[in-house]
Parts: sequence; C-alpha cells; structure tokens
Amino acid sequence: MSAQPHILVVDDHAEIRQSVTLYLQKNGMRATGAANTAEMDEQLTRESVDLIVLDIMMPAEDGLAACARLRRENCATPILMLTALGEDQDRITGLDTGADDYLAKPFNPRELLARINAILRRAGSASSPHGGELAGKRVRFAGVTFDHDAGQVIKEDGEAAVLTTAEAKLLSVFLERPRAVIGRDALLELSAGRVAGPLDRTIDNQVSRLRRKIEPDVLRPRIISTVRNGGYCLNCDVEFDA
Repeated sequence: MSAQPHILVVDDHAEIRQSVTLYLQKNGMRATGAANTAEMDEQLTRESVDLIVLDIMMPAEDGLAACARLRRENCATPILMLTALGEDQDRITGLDTGADDYLAKPFNPRELLARINAILRRAGSASSPHGGELAGKRVRFAGVTFDHDAGQVIKEDGEAAVLTTAEAKLLSVFLERPRAVIGRDALLELSAGRVAGPLDRTIDNQVSRLRRKIEPDVLRPRIISTVRNGGYCLNCDVEFDA
C-alpha cells in the first residue's frame, strides 16, 4: 500500500459519491469515484486500489452481487459495504459474501474515515513483512497450512483458498492464541480494531466464512469451535515455520 492509499468509491448517487471522494481527498487519501460496478471493474483493471467503498443498492449489478463476484475471482482488495439504515439482513449478507466491514447510511464522514483507516491498518499488518507474529511465516494447524504473506490457506488435499484481509486477520488472531476461548467482542477488537455495536454479527459471519475455507466439514466444525456463552476457540496445536 502506498503512502497515499487509493480508495475507490462505488455509488450510483452522484452527490454521495462526490462528497465522499472529496472528503477522503481532504484527509490525505487518493479517492476515485465509480457510478456502477462496470466502472468499478474498469478502474480495477487500470490501476491498483487499496480499498473499495461499495454501496449495496445500485442498478444492474448491486453491491452484494459485485462483492461475491470479486471474491470468487480471488480479488482480496478490502471492501467496506454501505447499507441502508436498519437493513440488518443486507449487512449480514454483505459480510457473508466477503465484505470486510459495513457502515449504515446515513453516516458521519468521520466514522467512514475511521472505518477505512482501521481496515487499511489491518491490511497493512497482514501484508507487511514486519507486521505481527505470523509475518513472513507459514503456519500449520489441523492439516491446514496458512501462508501469511500470500494470504491463503492450503488444505491437506492441496486445495487452496485466498483469504480476504478480514479473514486473514481473524485467522491470525486465532493462530496466535491456540486453544484459548476468545469472546466475540474481543475478536472484533483484535481483528478489526473496533467495538461491537448492538446485535453486531460481524464476527459470527466472518467465522462462518473462514470455516468454509479451512474445515473438512463445515456442518461439523472441529478446527474452530463455538463455545456457548464464551465465543470461539481454535481447537488444535500450531506449528510455525520461519
């Protein structure tokens, strides 16, 4: 990531798109607008983007479909989803399709900036050769190999899956604390750098996504278990390679 991060703002409402890009530019970021996902795709092919601010409600391909498609194409660029106020199902679906975080409209621009900075810090820690205990290492656990710098997991049968920034950071939190029960609020703070709101399902959805990439049987998870009234636990030993 460059010293001036490049943010792509995808929203069909010109006033919102322009005000957000201008605000980000005034706060030391490079911001580019896109009126729809076709323009987003064109921009992504032309140059590097550090984060996508993606509105859900758009004509043609909506934000949820676009997020799911980008993840299927192994695009690991962090995505901050913009949702309508009170649309909890959209937020849950957005996280389930691979978004790193969400923010409800209408929003305070300072909150948007704080969320973007938190995601960028997380992404920088995940990719930096000096960031965190796992940086530069391959980690083995329960028959799975996590290549930290490549941002992917490889199962025993050789099947590989690319992790989003949020998934990689969440897995790192577990791997640094094997066999420890970690509460949902603590997981959110450690992995996303923010405090959970009322009825916040972010961690539950991210754990569900992560399980689909590492568990032999997602219906009977044995690597990451749910602890009733406790949170989640990585149920295996961890081996670190230099």
